[in-house]
Amino acid sequence: MSVELYGLDHCGTCTKARDWLDAHQIRHRFSDYREHPIAPATLKAWAKTLGWEKLVNRASTTWRGLSDAQKAASSDAEWLALIKAFPALVKRPVVVHDGAVSVGFSEKKFAERFGV
Repeated sequence: MSVELYGLDHCGTCTKARDWLDAHQIRHRFSDYREHPIAPATLKAWAKTLGWEKLVNRASTTWRGLSDAQKAASSDAEWLALIKAFPALVKRPVVVHDGAVSVGFSEKKFAERFGV
C-alpha cells in the first residue's frame, strides 16, 4: 500500500491524519509543501481529478486575504501561480493512495478508504 500525505507540518488536520495512520499502523510518507513545493504537473493532475474548487481551500484565512482579481483565477496557469505564491491555499491534507487523490481528513473517510 502506497500512502503519501501532502500538507503543512503545523497543520492540525494534517497532524490528526498522520496520527490516525500511525495508530492504524499504515505506513505513509509526509511532505510539507512549503519546504518541498508540489510540482506544477502534479497540481494540475490533482486539479484534473478533483477540480480547482475542491483542491483550493476557499474557507482559509489565506483565501480571504486575496484580492478579488486573485480570487477570480480561472486558468491552470493562474491557479498554479496563486498556489506557488500561497502554498497554504491547498486544502489539507492531500492524500494519494494507490494513485487515487483526495483532500481532507475524517476518521470515517479514512477508515473506509484504508479498510480499517
